[in-house]
Amino acid sequence: MFPPNRMLAASLAAAGGLLLALAFPRAGVAVLAPVGAAALFLAWHRASWKRSFALGWFAGLIFFTISFWWWSTSIKTEVGALAYVAVVIAAAIEALSIGAAGVLAALVTRRAPAALAPLGAAAAFTIAEWTRSIGQLGVPFAQLGYTQAETPLRAIAAYAGTIGLTFVICILGAYGADAIARRVWRPFAAAGALVVVTAVAAWGAWPARTVAAPTIPVVAVQGNIAQSLKWQPNMLESTVERYTAMTRSAIATDPKLVVWPETVIAINGGGLNQYPELLARFAQLARSGDATLVAGSVEIRGVSSYNTLYFFTPAGLTATYEKRQLVPFAEHFPGQAFLSWLPYVGQLNGNFAEGSANGVTPTSAGITVGSLICWESAFGDIAFQEVRDGAQALVIATDDAWFGTSSGPYQHAQIAQLRAIESGEYVVRAAATGISGIIAPDGSWTSRAPLEVQENVFGKIGLPAGSAFAHIGPMRVFFAIIALYLALVLVPWRERA
Repeated sequence: MFPPNRMLAASLAAAGGLLLALAFPRAGVAVLAPVGAAALFLAWHRASWKRSFALGWFAGLIFFTISFWWWSTSIKTEVGALAYVAVVIAAAIEALSIGAAGVLAALVTRRAPAALAPLGAAAAFTIAEWTRSIGQLGVPFAQLGYTQAETPLRAIAAYAGTIGLTFVICILGAYGADAIARRVWRPFAAAGALVVVTAVAAWGAWPARTVAAPTIPVVAVQGNIAQSLKWQPNMLESTVERYTAMTRSAIATDPKLVVWPETVIAINGGGLNQYPELLARFAQLARSGDATLVAGSVEIRGVSSYNTLYFFTPAGLTATYEKRQLVPFAEHFPGQAFLSWLPYVGQLNGNFAEGSANGVTPTSAGITVGSLICWESAFGDIAFQEVRDGAQALVIATDDAWFGTSSGPYQHAQIAQLRAIESGEYVVRAAATGISGIIAPDGSWTSRAPLEVQENVFGKIGLPAGSAFAHIGPMRVFFAIIALYLALVLVPWRERA
């Protein structure tokens, strides 16, 4: 029955939210992304804007609750069962974006010709997704485009980024729903053929497929120290010993770049800059291997703490990078002074300050790298800026130990694959307990370590393959999709068929 009755529409929305979530790791069934999108668009078919909002929010509540469930792993030790409540509350807030997509879809469906209305609905979802994924309060995880990291569609990201992949998935879903609802299959066939032709053309012209063989040996060091142990005061020396021993072992292969994870040198109540003996020790380690060593720790200046990467070369400590995009309500608490009366605010706030400089740093390996610390790697606009500023490869240092063996580390590692594809550059990813490895410009792992193992991950990187997206960037794609949507809504089309 189309338009669907309330029960059927709610069932379709629920199915859409569930299927979209299953497209992400750990289930990782990528083909479910357009199928889930189709179920959601079918629920919206000819619905009022109010009903579309409600259905979108309901689908989003299911989608984000499942997709973000791994968040509870990192906070349940602090707040117990309230961690699960926090995830549902966060999901309810993020679900507003899919509710907004429903409103925009309802509007364009009434304004655009029948054959183009699904295109507008796809644009509506993409606009809402990107809007919720940027800015200081943005939550960039669970973007639909990430699900295609290992499918043939991924080549499209080299031209239109993750946002373009989301748009393509939604085009397939929206036209599929339209075909089922109206029983008119020609527009769906045309849309499907266009996607296939676009993917084939993108694949054939993709620079990453013909990149020169990499020549710079690198190592990502995964020490596998559990989060429950990492910050204990008596762990500092054993952590230093483990990572220096692993690095000395790796030096035998003559790497030119060695990357340690985020805040791996965890100094309880202090910063690495306050320990000159450790700074000298790490500088000597870099010198002994004639390499650049990137080590994650904390920098303290005055009353401010910074999540920092330290770059040691044979010449000593040559650069630092301070994390700019902090995790809201974890590394910093927006409006903390105003909300200090809330329970657990102090426990959830890491009290970090925002860094100001970009992360582009020359190395003794003869290549300039752009730095992304953990959460930052999920922001396509930040990675794009690193590339624009001259990065020739990307270094991602992260501490996914917070999330145990949940889906979180897998989702985060998948995001790194899209950063490689978008930039057309190699990515060296070092994670405290995994997943660490080296990613080629086509998004494939050339080497990787699984979760919860202690391992040096060896590989080689090279100069960028390049990509069209590295010149265009996500905001231009975003504005192009907005322009398309506005044209479909504002142009006085003839009466809809």
